Amino acid sequence: MLISRVGLHIPPSLTYTGWERTGAQLARIFDSSAWCLGDWLVCGQENYADRYVRAVEAAGLDYQTLRNYAWVARRFPLERRRELLSFQHHAEVASLVPGEQDRWLDRAEKGRWSRNELRRWLRGTRLDKKAAAEATSMIPRVAVAAERVERWRAAAQRADDQLENWMVLILDRAAEDVLSTEST
Repeated sequence: MLISRVGLHIPPSLTYTGWERTGAQLARIFDSSAWCLGDWLVCGQENYADRYVRAVEAAGLDYQTLRNYAWVARRFPLERRRELLSFQHHAEVASLVPGEQDRWLDRAEKGRWSRNELRRWLRGTRLDKKAAAEATSMIPRVAVAAERVERWRAAAQRADDQLENWMVLILDRAAEDVLSTEST
């Protein structure tokens, strides 16, 4: 077999067993390609910051797609990735904290859920949480510059937390600091 950019060159002497084995290998390559590109990008960001943009352009893929690959790869070190689940399964839970990611991936693995089934379960849980949250008090919406929100997202990601949880933690700390200085 010879793989080229435009397709697969199949020899006329290919047996059924060879054809079947090739299909399985291609499926593994396809499933691992998002992980490999994500790992490659993370490595580039960490080691070649001045050349990273040129490398992304050289890859010839959509910038946002590559950025998503890198984000998911960063959220799941090699030892936490599940071989029985696709990259897309991992992408579905990547925004969660690691313990929640593992819990959902465990359920998906045990139930042999498709990516869509995992997504349905997550949506149902989020709707339940949203209803519970609406029963508690809500804070007013605050308009802020997009740069600030991105900075906060980066800080939350570095703290390995969801943005909303991180914001509540930071606000609680700030309130504690202000209130403790008022009483002294």
